[in-house]
Amino acid sequence: MMFNFLIYLSIFVFGLIFGSFLNCVIYRLHSGESFLKGRSFCPNCQHILSWPDLIPVFSFLILKGKCRYCHKPISLQYPLVELATGTVFLLIFWNLEFGIWDLLFRLLISCFLIIIFVYDLKHYIIPDQVIYPAIVIAFLYNIYQFTIDNQQLTINNFLSAFGAAAFFLTLVLISYEKWLGWGDVKLAFLMGLFLGWPKILLALFLAFFIGAIIGIELIILGKKTLKSEIPFGPFLVSGTFLALFFGQKILDWYLNLFLLK
Repeated sequence: MMFNFLIYLSIFVFGLIFGSFLNCVIYRLHSGESFLKGRSFCPNCQHILSWPDLIPVFSFLILKGKCRYCHKPISLQYPLVELATGTVFLLIFWNLEFGIWDLLFRLLISCFLIIIFVYDLKHYIIPDQVIYPAIVIAFLYNIYQFTIDNQQLTINNFLSAFGAAAFFLTLVLISYEKWLGWGDVKLAFLMGLFLGWPKILLALFLAFFIGAIIGIELIILGKKTLKSEIPFGPFLVSGTFLALFFGQKILDWYLNLFLLK
């Protein structure tokens, strides 16, 4: 029992550390800087940060949410992304199905999805520098699955990807990009490769459902209007994670409910 606890704790801490790196990627993607070199610094005063300032979550708490040097507030994005990444890593490990390669694949794609979630939420765009590498990795992993006698799984995933992308492409063309953007089409394709059928359908349903609920709430609160632009990427990513971790339980619940009727 203690050994299992230590393993799960290690996975969570590893996720926190990786979440700190994802924050760096998100910031430097927008600024155009390389995230592979150069030390971390405060985005307000540009002061180079030392190791006590870079402990995931704990540094934020110890510093009371303010920079040690300029005392300006640190964005809540940093601890939230770290906690979210740690939680996602833990859930992936908890729900591991096919072994080490499946674990690495899910961890890697999840990192891309977290970047997309935050970047689209902040800047209203899904960066090609993130979505294209993620699609290539998912494509190659599915080819690998095909070579190890998982042909049905691969075909399922490819059909799901093209079906989801075609659906979103139709919405983009009909609305002249007013409802959705091209980045959403690419993200839908990635979701299909990642989730397969029927989880892709559940993920899209949850994305539209959550998006509608939050959109209505924002309009009621007066923060948005019917003509306001709302990034859809975060809802698609949320739907993806919900379908990935809880999809089978949700589908079983729905089918049981339907059969009882």
